Amino acid sequence: MADLEIRPAVAEDLSAIVAMLADDPLGAQRESPDDLTPYLAAFERLRTDPNQQLVAAVRQSRLVGTLQLTVVPGLSRRGATRSIIEAVRIHADERGSGLGTRLIEWAIDESRRLGCGMVQLTSDASRTDAHRFYQRLGFAASHVGFKLQL
Repeated sequence: MADLEIRPAVAEDLSAIVAMLADDPLGAQRESPDDLTPYLAAFERLRTDPNQQLVAAVRQSRLVGTLQLTVVPGLSRRGATRSIIEAVRIHADERGSGLGTRLIEWAIDESRRLGCGMVQLTSDASRTDAHRFYQRLGFAASHVGFKLQL
């Protein structure tokens, strides 16, 4: 993976990132790769928030993966700061190459560097392959999550 660069995403990456977000049965239902307008507005909010990192994994000038890392200060656990990993996507051509592992390891290392005491993530209940992947990396399915669409 020496040829892999993990760097902050830039606006020019959005088309490729949104295409990866839409490239599965769940994402195909909720993403709109043909209209980048809402994504550009969201990108600007992320770019200006010091607790957010949207990263691009690039190999040979091609965007092959992405994730969002959010740092959340808190009072619980003796005032611990935690990070949340969101929107992990690997280009279909790269799945199984070890890139996902490298990207999650980057997020864990970055969380440590930022002083986080915990890294957490959620994964849709239907993504059983992803659950096995995260468990192999040391994550425990410790909580039940709930969401309310607004």
